[in-house]
Amino acid sequence: MSYGAKSYKKTSIKTASPEKLLLMLYEGAIKNAKLARKAMIDGDIKQKCLFIGKTHDIVMELNNTLDPTKDQEIAAQLESLYNFCTSELLEANMGNDPKRIDSVVKVLSTLYEGWVAAVNQIRNKTEE
Repeated sequence: MSYGAKSYKKTSIKTASPEKLLLMLYEGAIKNAKLARKAMIDGDIKQKCLFIGKTHDIVMELNNTLDPTKDQEIAAQLESLYNFCTSELLEANMGNDPKRIDSVVKVLSTLYEGWVAAVNQIRNKTEE
């Protein structure tokens, strides 16, 4: 990544709203999981481990930012899904199993779509 691209990325992260940051985290996790799967299929162990690690770190960050004081039930459900994802990532890495990566991508993509809809709904309400 060039210096200009890195600088732009840093600026976009620093100036993003909390909702945009959340979506960016999901996008990053999904992208890295797909790259891990590709590396796994290609037999590139180093890249597989790198991208699984990045995906794991993002999922852990999502988990660490849960706020059960806002909605305990939703926080518990999300925590359960994030724990499932981290477990699947570990098993995928150890067993070199792309189907486990697929299950992580499916969960994260479903959550991402839900958050996109929620963010759009909030935006629409504030514009009214």
